[in-house]
Amino acid sequence: MLIVAGAVTALTGCNAKNEDFKYTLDSFADIKVMRYQVPGWDELTFNQKAYAYHLSEAAKWGRDIHWDQNCKFNIPLRHAVEDILNSSKCDTKSEEYAAFLTYAKRLFFANGIHHHYAEDKFYPECSEEYFRSLLEACGHKDDCEELLSFVYDTDKFLQRRSTATDGDIVELSSVNFYEGVNREEVEAYYADLADPSDETPVAYGLNTKVVKENGQVVEKPWCSGGIYGPAIDKICEELEKASEYADTQAQKDYIALLVKYYRTGDLKVWDEFNVAWVQDPDCKIDFVNGFIEDYNDPLGRKGAWEGIVNIRDDEASKRTEILSANAQWFEDNSPVDPRFKKSECKGVSAKVINVVCLAGDSYPSTPIGINLPNADWIRRDYGSKSVTIANITHAYDLSAQELPNSTLAEFAYDQAEMDLYKQYGSIADEVHTDLHECLGHGSGKLLPGVSSTAMGEYSSTLEETRADLFGLYYAADPKLVELGILPSPDAYKAEYAGYIRNGLMVQFNRVELGKQNTEAHMQNRKLIAEWCYEKGAAANVIEKKVRDGKTYFVVNDYEALRGLFGDLLAEIQRIKSEGDYAAGKALVENYAINIDPAIHKEVKERYAALGLKPYGGFINPDIVPVVKGGKIVDYKVVYNDDYLKQQLLYGREYSAL
Repeated sequence: MLIVAGAVTALTGCNAKNEDFKYTLDSFADIKVMRYQVPGWDELTFNQKAYAYHLSEAAKWGRDIHWDQNCKFNIPLRHAVEDILNSSKCDTKSEEYAAFLTYAKRLFFANGIHHHYAEDKFYPECSEEYFRSLLEACGHKDDCEELLSFVYDTDKFLQRRSTATDGDIVELSSVNFYEGVNREEVEAYYADLADPSDETPVAYGLNTKVVKENGQVVEKPWCSGGIYGPAIDKICEELEKASEYADTQAQKDYIALLVKYYRTGDLKVWDEFNVAWVQDPDCKIDFVNGFIEDYNDPLGRKGAWEGIVNIRDDEASKRTEILSANAQWFEDNSPVDPRFKKSECKGVSAKVINVVCLAGDSYPSTPIGINLPNADWIRRDYGSKSVTIANITHAYDLSAQELPNSTLAEFAYDQAEMDLYKQYGSIADEVHTDLHECLGHGSGKLLPGVSSTAMGEYSSTLEETRADLFGLYYAADPKLVELGILPSPDAYKAEYAGYIRNGLMVQFNRVELGKQNTEAHMQNRKLIAEWCYEKGAAANVIEKKVRDGKTYFVVNDYEALRGLFGDLLAEIQRIKSEGDYAAGKALVENYAINIDPAIHKEVKERYAALGLKPYGGFINPDIVPVVKGGKIVDYKVVYNDDYLKQQLLYGREYSAL
């Protein structure tokens, strides 16, 4: 608990009076917008601040890339919406304008017309005629009809990433990764490229758009001189400026590799960058910048553009350093078949960080933990970097304290369950995140000849399931108390009870009634909870209880539940290691997707009564140069308090496409 308390104490140092810092800034639809503080900024050297500043500028220049990746008409629509919001010709007091404003805020939050989490298209609540009047008043008569069709059509662009079980998921997806090609053609194209005997394969297709030219399937690279060239050139300019202030030659070297990759599109150079970057685990300022996660691609290949800049929290990182130092013990004692274990865990590093800038796929909605790089062979041969993002986690916690209601009081069965969570929930949840990111993603190995893309469209869900199970299994291990990471042998029970409660019920407040569960992380939680509920039914490991017309899921046997977590972890690792697509598909489709209609309806009603927003995201602080005598002498952090203002500012200052 000292680490958590210490982190919160550090946050108070950002303002003279922490109680005056308001975390929650705005709310609309199903979303609340928050801000975060940046502890440790004032302790940085001038060069470190300048380094972080230019890395942050590089991150912001990637914004347009992510918007365009999500759907090819997103940027023209955003420009039109920005013109309306910046105009003085609109009656901002009308109810229709208020409805338009909500749509605009949702659009900015989702980086496009599809819900950032559910991936379904959302629509304005103002009339099409009213939207037309706004567009025409702001100079968009020529493209008005095309834009309105994009916004209001209920037959096109229905899902960002299609999860349809019938039809072609490539053709049905709205993401701008493919054009004029179908799933069969894309998979055949990449099958021809891949060499099963290559033990260090590049991530084929990570940074390209696949199209058809003269009847042939071809790739168009995202690089300087190619798709996204103008934005990528701006990113490279700022990366090179950042390099001038780097603490070490190693940082300068891997930034040079990243710039080379952006300018050439060469995936071998991308691997060279990642190998160099992952071998610099102790840097004070670090970053993520590139085409990273493939969750948005229906085939799990294309990387969404993402940028994060962060500061290492040295004190809080002591916990994750202990985990990293014991990585081999955790690997050796895993309940996984020895054939699928790593004989030597290399380069496993983990730290706690505080972000200073979020961008692209991590803005406004952001993860609370990250493990990179994604290439299995780099993890195998060189290791990985894992981070837990402390200031984002604490912003969530402190924002929740500003609200009168909680899901804990509504969905926990009794006072004992609530007391358990209040005593240990925070630290147990953080440790589970540490285990998930620090060790879970880096654990296990693929058998020779098995491709990292063997799980196809189920890859993301199964990988998150594996990492979560690793964390859940070890959260209950006495080793964590022995290492001083958890304060009590009972602390893990708070995480187990909360995980089952969330996986079987609470998280469904995020899904529209009647819809399926489609997001990878939500699927992973449902898969684990549903599987364990079913497999433990005979022994009543998890019990469904109904009281006063309300449903609860209660863990009766924590040790048996840990055993179930271990059994499922062993099976998921086998599936991935052997490339057993059919078994992976069966698990996801049987346990992860379909929500019980009665439970879904009940959850939606109970959650709605709380008046809470199921989704949250953040605006960034500004890093502002301090100029004296025409020279920059310092950089200060300025905390913004207007969500819409930041979106419009980014539209004016970081628009290259």
